[in-house]
Amino acid sequence: MSSKYDIAETLDVKGASCPMPVVKTKTAIDDLGAGEVLEVLATDSGSMSDIDGWASGTDGVELLDQEEGDDVYKHYVRKTE
Repeated sequence: MSSKYDIAETLDVKGASCPMPVVKTKTAIDDLGAGEVLEVLATDSGSMSDIDGWASGTDGVELLDQEEGDDVYKHYVRKTE
């Protein structure tokens, strides 16, 4: 768990490839309340640009941070509305 953010939910999409990390992130973020943060764990390196692009073009969400670890990419997305 990240100490930087108060994580409301963690979505594990490890093993899934494009477009599933984005599709599942959108579904999970829809279930959160405004201000809540979703942590997404992915193994697809393309998720870094895919989730960034999705968040940039989607009203009501904000990409807070992305971290590249040992074979796992972490994304922190806040629902803003």
